[in-house]
Amino acid sequence: MKLGKYSFGVGDRFNHEGVAQLNALIKANSKGVEVTPVWNKSNREHNIVHSEPSGTRLEANEAIKKMGWEGPYFVDADHINLTNVDRFIEHSDFFTLDVAIYIGNASPSEDVAAFKESCKIFGEKVSIPGIEEPIKITDVLLNEVACKFLAAIKEAGKIYEHIKSVKGEGNFVTEVSMDEVESPQTPVDMFFILKMIADQGIPAQTIAPKFTGRFNKGVDYVGDIEQFTKEFEQDVLVIDFAVKEFGLPEDLKLSVHSGSDKFTIYPIMAEIIKKYDKGLHVKTAGTTWLEEVIGLAVSGDEGLKVAKEIYTSALARKEELCAPYADVIDIDDNQLPSPEEVAGWSGEKFGNTLRHIPGHPDYNSNFRQLIHVGYKVAAEMGEIYTGLLKKNSEVVGQCVEENIFDRHLKRLFNL
Repeated sequence: MKLGKYSFGVGDRFNHEGVAQLNALIKANSKGVEVTPVWNKSNREHNIVHSEPSGTRLEANEAIKKMGWEGPYFVDADHINLTNVDRFIEHSDFFTLDVAIYIGNASPSEDVAAFKESCKIFGEKVSIPGIEEPIKITDVLLNEVACKFLAAIKEAGKIYEHIKSVKGEGNFVTEVSMDEVESPQTPVDMFFILKMIADQGIPAQTIAPKFTGRFNKGVDYVGDIEQFTKEFEQDVLVIDFAVKEFGLPEDLKLSVHSGSDKFTIYPIMAEIIKKYDKGLHVKTAGTTWLEEVIGLAVSGDEGLKVAKEIYTSALARKEELCAPYADVIDIDDNQLPSPEEVAGWSGEKFGNTLRHIPGHPDYNSNFRQLIHVGYKVAAEMGEIYTGLLKKNSEVVGQCVEENIFDRHLKRLFNL
């Protein structure tokens, strides 16, 4: 299976917006940019919402059928490992092998020795076209990268082999994910990680590193733009070199996790992938859920009442709801409005506060991040929430489609 040059991962907490999500990609395709849809939902999200991977597959299939989509599409078992992958195997054809927690784990000395021996083919340095500074191969460097990444990539190999034993070789797309860690991986790290991936026989089509800066959920990038630009471009060049050097799939590309709403760096990524004619996978998740809340808020009294209840409950349970996402949110409690203040808002005011329009006087990134992690509250509402999604499907769907196409795809691909 081949993913395609450009792909866009769409999460959907409650499996109601598949058609609206697909409509946004159909719009992009009509502008001449072929973007493959990938529906993704993690084990954590399934557990919180009390859903199953079969529901994600059903949503994707139904949207494809209804809209007459004839191109490839995928369902991503997002952030899986050996403890939970079996839950997804039947229903997924894209697997994000999350091995971040294994970074830094010790490897057997014989594995480290074998890795170092295999690197002797590089000699004293590796020169990558387009990157001014060569990689100087030293014993210290090899020990460092082996201690950091070898155990993690060995684990990725185990997960891949397990999936292959069930689904068969070539019947799924593989991504290696290492983004949920504190320290970014450098382009030098990327070179050796890709060698390890090749050594494990993993036909990775995408790789998700940890980049410099903050990739918080549902809000813009925060960090050193110049450093990110340098890293991203060098990662693209390293991948291009590694594909030829190590025999990795020719369509291997970067995957940007928590990629939603990173408006500041979208033009940078767009320019670099255009410059080198390379692909890109961008994974979004909770933005569709946020658009559902916005849609309900602007739909009328009943929807607005539920939207306000979601915020009030999320504020009261902030510590609980934020805990699973502590590494990817930054909320300033002093910037969160009180329940009493929100109670007096109109639907327009609520929507404008939540909707990510940079520079809008009502937009509040702290409010947005809290709602982002508050989907558990809506899940506990059950039919009250999902019934309103059905009742207001047209308004909600318009919000979802507009968010993905106008605020994301247009910026990513210069449409």
